[in-house]
Amino acid sequence: MSNKIDELLNAARLNELLHKKEEEEKKKNCVLWALAIIGAVAAVAGIAYAVYRYFTPDYLEDFEDDFEDDFDDDFFDDEEEAAEKKETTEE
Repeated sequence: MSNKIDELLNAARLNELLHKKEEEEKKKNCVLWALAIIGAVAAVAGIAYAVYRYFTPDYLEDFEDDFEDDFDDDFFDDEEEAAEKKETTEE
């Protein structure tokens, strides 16, 4: 009779362990689905941003090209000469 009781207790323990494992797997599965959805949304957002950046023209590049030729290096030379004259007059 004690053998049958031991078997029933062992079966009950085994059933509890299996039930706990099933609950843990359900929790893991839920977390996995949530992470998959977040990853998919992030991927779509990244692709949309990349497409936007690709099709949006770069106006700044054209703006810089227009003024590159007009820039005069003599401007800095004039400032240096003025600073030197000022130093010599102060002494």
